[in-house]
Amino acid sequence: MDQMGAFLPLILIFGVFYILLIRPQQKKVKRHREMLNNLRRGDKIITSGGIIGNINKVSENRELQVEISDGVQIKIAPGMVTDLYVVPEKTKTGTSTPKSENKGGFLSGIFGNKK
Repeated sequence: MDQMGAFLPLILIFGVFYILLIRPQQKKVKRHREMLNNLRRGDKIITSGGIIGNINKVSENRELQVEISDGVQIKIAPGMVTDLYVVPEKTKTGTSTPKSENKGGFLSGIFGNKK
């Protein structure tokens, strides 16, 4: 019974690490892999270098031909795609709509807004 008590803290630490670190990272990698498999012509992407462009062609050997400017095309590996580029929606006046007006956190709710 004493031997089990010695291993219990290690088991609990591994459980906490799995729940807080390992599992969310695995989900993030899975979503990124699915996004890469679903890249299509016309998608607007952001590369790991910060380049924003439109996909013109997806080759059989999984190279992406991306147009980054008018008449300027580059080939990149799909692993370099960080995310799909989504432009925020515009209102009729041309400004983006704020999601929420209350930008304060937990403590500002307790202590009041600073003006």
